[in-house]
Amino acid sequence: MTREFEVRREQDLPASPEQVWAAVATGAGNLGWLYPMEVEPRVGGKVTRAESTVVAWEPPSHFAARATLGDEFSNTLSYRIEPVDGGASHLRMGIHWVHEGVWDEVWDRKADAAEKHVDLYQHSLAEYLRHFAGRPAVYVKAVRPEPTGDPADFAALRRRLGLTEDAAVGDRLPLDVPGPGGGPEEVVVDWLSPDFVGLRGPDALYRFFNGSTWNTPIWLAHHLFGEDTDEQQSTKAWNAWLNDTQA
Repeated sequence: MTREFEVRREQDLPASPEQVWAAVATGAGNLGWLYPMEVEPRVGGKVTRAESTVVAWEPPSHFAARATLGDEFSNTLSYRIEPVDGGASHLRMGIHWVHEGVWDEVWDRKADAAEKHVDLYQHSLAEYLRHFAGRPAVYVKAVRPEPTGDPADFAALRRRLGLTEDAAVGDRLPLDVPGPGGGPEEVVVDWLSPDFVGLRGPDALYRFFNGSTWNTPIWLAHHLFGEDTDEQQSTKAWNAWLNDTQA
């Protein structure tokens, strides 16, 4: 028996098709809003996203990559980019899962997580193109060691960030950035939901991920655009921050 799952999103972006293409179809671009994903630029090329293969390569308009797991599962990521008036672009992206045979009980949880993550990432893409397009980025990730099923854990992290219960997108607040070159900086809340917090600084997109919805660890993934950012030191500092049990 075949089961399928799809996520489809469209949005206008404040960048040319060439800039959007560089953001979604190159390793350097993906660091600025998504996660490390290198792309070999040709049909049949390798993509470091679940060992995917490029199945469409038509710069700057169509890129797609497909991952397969045996004969039972495939996951296709696709982007179609069209120019619009004023030098902007219209992006249509999609994720398509196909599963043959028997699926496990976590299918619905994985699908829910995928759809909500897509919304955050597509928003982050627009933020990157609007504020940081073309700037070299460092990707910093930190994860707590244990899964959580308790929403109070992420609520505590939100309070630690200085978010009140009535916080809203557009609010400004100080963030004490850990690590070398850190310190207090003003950030803007650019995304806020029960599952994610997004903060935009003058040289960073800070992203915090709740785990309780899907019984996974709380984690963070930041995109840092400072010229002197040290990836190793920043990763160490944010890991210490996330796992500070005394905070």
